[in-house]
This record gives sequence, C-alpha cells and structure tokens, in this order.
Amino acid sequence: MPSMIGRPPPESSTTDPAPTLFGPEALSGSPAPSETPAETQDSVAEPESGVKAPAPARPTKAQRAWLRRGLGQPGGKLPLFDHNGRRVSARTVRACLDAGWAEPWFSNPLKPDWQVCKLTEAGRVLLDSYTSGG
Repeated sequence: MPSMIGRPPPESSTTDPAPTLFGPEALSGSPAPSETPAETQDSVAEPESGVKAPAPARPTKAQRAWLRRGLGQPGGKLPLFDHNGRRVSARTVRACLDAGWAEPWFSNPLKPDWQVCKLTEAGRVLLDSYTSGG
C-alpha cells in the first residue's frame, strides 16, 4: 500500500467546496446567491424603534384554553397548571405575554422560575371575540 505522507491532497478537494446537505443549493444543485446583510434582515428583524413585531392574530387552541381559565379568577389570574395537574407550557405563557394577552402579575418567591400572570384587557377582548362568534 503506497504511503500518503508527504503527498498533497487530491486537487479536486482543494478547489471544490464540500456538498451542502441543507439550503437552496442542496435542492437545486447550484450555489445560493449571496445575500447582503440588508436582505437577510428584511422579514426577521424588529424595527429599529424597538417595537415588537405584531402579535399573531389568532391564538392557538392551547393558548385560548389557558387564557379562558383566567376569566373566572379574581383579577384574571392565570393558572400555573392545566386541568390534569401538569405545568402550563412555558412556550404558551411566553407567546401570550409577547402578544399582550397576558401580563406578569407578581414574582413567585417560592418558585422564581414560575411566571405568575394575569389576563389583560386585550386578552379579554380576544376571548370575547371567540365566544361571540368572531
């Protein structure tokens, strides 16, 4: 068996980039056009004013169910646990907070990582639109 020590690598490996498994070039076989930083920020970046991107117009079924449970509670308190005793998903809580349907109420000194929230007026209006057939 010949020794590879001291030999340069085959010429094709130094000029051809490795094939990509992901991205447009994987599907088309040709490299993707280069993008400028401005092009990559168009649809993803938040406005420079610091305003959040608009909230989704329609909450998910899980988000509506969680928000609805605050309607009958004093102050609109939203539960930490679902009907089965499982903790409400942090994603559900975060999405509702980001959309403005819920807001932090107070910090929980026993469990600081548990976000105690309450229903906002925007959350009440949203739920009302679902119960009135909207």
